[in-house]
This record gives sequence, structure tokens and C-alpha cells, in this order.
Amino acid sequence: MKNSSSQQQLPENTVFKSGDIFVLFGELFGRGYATGLLDEARKAGMKIVGITVGRRNEDNTLRPLDAEELAAAEERLGGKIINIPLMAGFDLDAPEGGQTPTDLLADMSLTSWEDDKLDWSYIEQCQNISAKRFTDALTQVMAELDGMIGKGQNVFFAHTMAGGIPKAKVFLVLANRIYKGTGARHMSSQALIESDLGKLILKNFDAVSADTFGHLIEFSSAIRERVEASGCQVRYTAYGYHGSEILIDGEYRWQTYTNYTQGYAKMRLEGIAERAWAAGIKASVYNCPEIRTNSSDVFTGIELPLIPLLLALKKEGGAEWAREQWQACQALLADNVTLDDVMDKIRTMQASDVMIPFYNFSAWPMPNSQAQADLTIGTSHEITQMHRDGKSLISDHLSTFVVEATGQLIFRSSSAPTGPVQWLNHDIVARQLNATHDRARSKAA
Repeated sequence: MKNSSSQQQLPENTVFKSGDIFVLFGELFGRGYATGLLDEARKAGMKIVGITVGRRNEDNTLRPLDAEELAAAEERLGGKIINIPLMAGFDLDAPEGGQTPTDLLADMSLTSWEDDKLDWSYIEQCQNISAKRFTDALTQVMAELDGMIGKGQNVFFAHTMAGGIPKAKVFLVLANRIYKGTGARHMSSQALIESDLGKLILKNFDAVSADTFGHLIEFSSAIRERVEASGCQVRYTAYGYHGSEILIDGEYRWQTYTNYTQGYAKMRLEGIAERAWAAGIKASVYNCPEIRTNSSDVFTGIELPLIPLLLALKKEGGAEWAREQWQACQALLADNVTLDDVMDKIRTMQASDVMIPFYNFSAWPMPNSQAQADLTIGTSHEITQMHRDGKSLISDHLSTFVVEATGQLIFRSSSAPTGPVQWLNHDIVARQLNATHDRARSKAA
């Protein structure tokens, strides 16, 4: 499959300058895609503003960051945080004195969860309470942010909110079987999605990963209108995942991780961007290649498509720097293993009759299958064992470069975005990396 919305040209920043405002709409935690985008904003000299999801007290009440937490968060961000809690999702909200959705899930067991039913009218009450809490707080956040934006400043809103997994013991066990289980421990992702438990989780994914983007666009409208009326620019970006094109048998082809349960929320996110774009608002979702993050590590095998990025670096004109990455990755493998051995395992998996049905873009996200899970998870385990150290993997090394390249591509593309949904595939990522590092090397010489 060749996606017509795949980015093809290396972009340049022609809008954002020193003193402009960069708003990170999602708290910065650990490793992840957002660090690459933040690096670009810092390089441009932009003022960084962040938000916080807040913290929960033992009695479940939501509170702002305390002084110590705020100082640590602002140091991590490299900017000012508006300390008004913007916790998304309804899993911990409830009418006064009532049970939260997470409380309701606590009654489910491994033997009962498929048949257990939820009171959807009550869940809707929790959703409404959560939405009001979030939008009331967002109104306050935008009022404070408005006072931080002066005349002549462009504004870049970067949405990074994602997730929404309720902290329910039964789901943690099921997730382990769906995303990590093989053989007798395998479980069908479709069985989860068809249950009330799964339906609740999908609704919460929507609330966190998608609906927050819509709220951001809506509640920043006064800021957007004021800034644009002065002749300056406002942009919105969000991180999507909808598979990616990688080199398979010498050709860039779309593939995906299965089963990516959050895929339904990511498609909803794309729809929000499409509606905003139709209304003249420059809002774009960038579907990025797979990397390893704190959250993606639950999906065993999601890291496998990363490794063929080495092939793309070569194909897209890579020179000395690209060769150094091959050498660095080879050094991570055990003495009796070569990169060709690793690539052969991935090629064998990709070419399997088991995997071919999953290269169906229009059917995404497809449910998992026993054979597909066994092959994907098994290959992941085998490749991990081919390394010198199971905690120092090729996928970790390459993830840092995908974060770097996607940050550059998203930031620079936002000067003149070409549509509401864009795919950043291995070809453009490799070209961006080669251009960045070869240019840096030429300057150093």
C-alpha cells in the first residue's frame, strides 16, 4: 500500500522564531516522541509553556502539583507550567459519593469479565462529570495562557495526550495475555473489545487520546482569533499511529502492529483534525513510525519494524553517519550474531502467510490471532536474545533517532502544513536523519 498522505519533501521552518510561544499540551514524562519536538522549539528560541495533568490524593481528589513537583516538572520541560490540573479520562470520576468506573471494574474477575455488564447510563454520568471538570479547568488554563501571549508572537500547540488505561487488576492480567501471551497464554483482542470492559476502555481511550485535541482547538479559539487577527500564525499538531511504511523486500510498504487497541481513538483523533482543517484551522495529526517508549513497551513486537530503518538509511543516500549506525547496532549484538541474521528473522516474519492478511490498510485495526501473536511475540523474544544485553537493544538506539527526525519533520512542516493527516514513514525519516547528520559533519569539517 502506498499512502497518498505520506510526506515526501523535507520541510523548512519559515514561521516560528525566537520569542514565539510553544505550548506542550500534555505533561512531559520520560522518553517519548514529544522530546524531539521540544528540542526543535528550543533550538528556534521559542518560549516553552506546559500544562500538568495534576496528581491524585489518596482520597482520589485531583490537585495541582506541589512546589517540589512543579519545580521538577518545569526543569524537565525547560519552561513554565500552568499549574491547573488537566487530567483527562473519566475512569476516576463519579457523582458525589458514587463509585468510579475503575471501582466498578474492581468487581470483575478472570472468570466473569466477559459476561459482566456495566450500567451505561451511570457511565455516561461519569463521562459528563469528567468532561465538565476538564473543560472548566481548560477554560482557566486558556485564560492564563492568553496573558502570556503578546503582540507579534506566533503560537504552536503540540497535543501529546494519550493513553487512558484504567488501573483495574483484571485488565492488567488480560493485557499481558493479549499483548505478550503466546500458546496457551494467548488471548483474543476481539474478545476484549466485544465485552463491556473493552467498550469502557475504548471510550476512555477516546476521551484521553482524541477528545482532548478537540477541546484544545475549541477552547483556544479566542487566542487563535486574536493572534491571527494581528497577522501571526497558530498551529496545532498531534501524534497519531496508524501503521507506517517500512522497507519490505526493497519496497516501502505499509505495515502495522497488531492488535493496537488504541487505534480506534487514533482514527477519532484524525477525524477531529479533518473537521478542524475543513473549518480553516491548521490542525494536523502526524502518524509516526513505531518506537519504544514507556507506554509502547507493553506491546511486545511493536519494536520490530524499527530495525529495517537501517535499510532505509542506506537506501536514502546515507553516507558515513549511516554506516556508523550499522556499526553501532552490530556492536549491540552477541559475538556470533550479525545484523543480517536479525534482518533475516524480520524478513521471514514479514513474508509469512500468517502476516500477509494484516497488511490490509482499510481493515485497520484488525484483531490479533493466535498464529500472528505467536509469530510476532516469538520473533521479538528471539531477536532480544540475539543481543549482548537484553536492556540495550537496537530498537532503543534507533528509537532516539526516530524521535529526533519526527520532531524536526513535524516542527518544520507546521510552517506550511499540507493536510490534516500525514504519515511520516521510514523513507522521509531516513532522509531527514541523513541530511541532519551529514550536514552537521560537513560543518564540523
